[in-house]
Amino acid sequence: MTFDIPDKLYFKIGEVSKLARVAPHVIRYWESEFEQIKPKRATSNQRLYRREDVELILKIKTLLHGKGYTIAGARKFIKSGEELEEDAEVLTLTNASERLSKLKSDLLRLYELLEQKK
Repeated sequence: MTFDIPDKLYFKIGEVSKLARVAPHVIRYWESEFEQIKPKRATSNQRLYRREDVELILKIKTLLHGKGYTIAGARKFIKSGEELEEDAEVLTLTNASERLSKLKSDLLRLYELLEQKK
């Protein structure tokens, strides 16, 4: 899975929440479960996540929600230092997206032909 992370030094929890498409309380929970997530604190005590934290959160989301890992399994995977491999499923989805786009354009052309015959 690829995510488009803006080029910034720090991200607030709301921004990370939108990027990962999970609620802020989920991110706070993952902080308690994964020792590698260590956001800095602003003087206002607000969490500030570095790019590495955001990448790790996205990796955790992929493991938990995309690959079906448990928290313990995801923790073990992350500690092992392994990298996520791109699934054939993701490639298939890309291919499916292209096919749907072509199908849509074909249907639009067919609709235009039918409209001309009226």
